[in-house]
Amino acid sequence: MIPRDERCLIRKSVALFSRIPDSLIAFLARFALAATFWSSGQTKVQGFAINFVTGNFEFGWPQLSDSVVDLFRDEYKLPIIPPELAAPMAAFAEHLFPLLLLLGLATRFSALALLGMTMTIQLFVYPDAYALHGTWAAGFLFLMAKGGGVLSLDALIARRCGGTCPVRNDAA
Repeated sequence: MIPRDERCLIRKSVALFSRIPDSLIAFLARFALAATFWSSGQTKVQGFAINFVTGNFEFGWPQLSDSVVDLFRDEYKLPIIPPELAAPMAAFAEHLFPLLLLLGLATRFSALALLGMTMTIQLFVYPDAYALHGTWAAGFLFLMAKGGGVLSLDALIARRCGGTCPVRNDAA
């Protein structure tokens, strides 16, 4: 049996943790997941780079890096989709959806798209990385369920619609 003082401390701790706002969790998930996929996308292109951490900025027309199709052919070996198609699709998706996620625009759709990429990576490319992919999936599922939070363009649009928008943003 747990002593009464410890039960009270546990209850107070649980009450404190339950006050963490969903919007804070959504913002952190959006930022971390967007950074992960954006960084991956940046390795697939040349002529265009935006990296605030390293200070690498190059504003040209993005082109696939020379080795990307070979990477998809030799290492990733995706079934069904030929590497010549999969490489540009992945490079495009790893730039578009993280940007939308970071802005909190079409958050649920972007999270779904990146969850699909995550599942593809898990099933066909790196099946031993289930712990990492599971962490990503948990973040994407949270965003799909709760939305981008109050610090998102989705929330701003919903406020501007005055409640007439068909989609609510629940992560308050």
